[in-house]
Amino acid sequence: MYISRLSVIPTGGYSVTPKPLCVIIKFTMIKQNVRLILAELPEGVELVAAAKTRSPAEVLEAVEAGVKIIGENYVQEAEVARKSISGRVKWHFIGHLQRNKVKKAVSLFDMIETVDSAQIAVEIDKYCAQSGKLMPVLIEVNSGYENQKNGVLPEDAEGLIRHIAILKNIKVEGLMTMGPRFGNAEDSRPFFIETTRLFRQIKGLNIPGVQMKYLSMGMTNSYRVAIEEGANIVRLGSSIFGVR
Repeated sequence: MYISRLSVIPTGGYSVTPKPLCVIIKFTMIKQNVRLILAELPEGVELVAAAKTRSPAEVLEAVEAGVKIIGENYVQEAEVARKSISGRVKWHFIGHLQRNKVKKAVSLFDMIETVDSAQIAVEIDKYCAQSGKLMPVLIEVNSGYENQKNGVLPEDAEGLIRHIAILKNIKVEGLMTMGPRFGNAEDSRPFFIETTRLFRQIKGLNIPGVQMKYLSMGMTNSYRVAIEEGANIVRLGSSIFGVR
């Protein structure tokens, strides 16, 4: 079934652009989800709409409903989406950043949440220097000690942050963790507690050039628990856009 929309054409007449009912339902669902989530989030907690594999049209619906930060896992997807959405929102990189994508990432994103090595930090700093940009970053922590996941181990985070802090064009502003994925959100709590402990520890060190403002934890299945444990950024995908 299709719903038709009338659009003006250059001759002064009208053309009919049919829009499938399923698309209208999908877009309505996205807007409703965003409004419900924003109403639920406590004051001071920022929502990042995790837009991995989502179309620019879907992302635009989320923005029109009130999303102010888009999180992208892939540089190329962000590049396409930005053409439709332009400067209406901030863009966070939330995927694993490869060295050959750093230059493009620096030009596209307002924050990189997944810095986990000195090598990547140096690359970011280099390209920021070339463009006159100061890039806020979060340090990704592998709080679950999972071999298959990226992120610095908790005991190595302070050393990495001290190394990055001397760079002139990159600014550490907090921590990010994925945490192990569990069906039961409560199972994620110990890993959020550990990351929050580390966040407070590093904040208390008052490392020059480091401003510990953000703790990015929690996804669709675990964001409520993450907020209870101190998260002030949550990254939600399927709870906004539906299951892929």
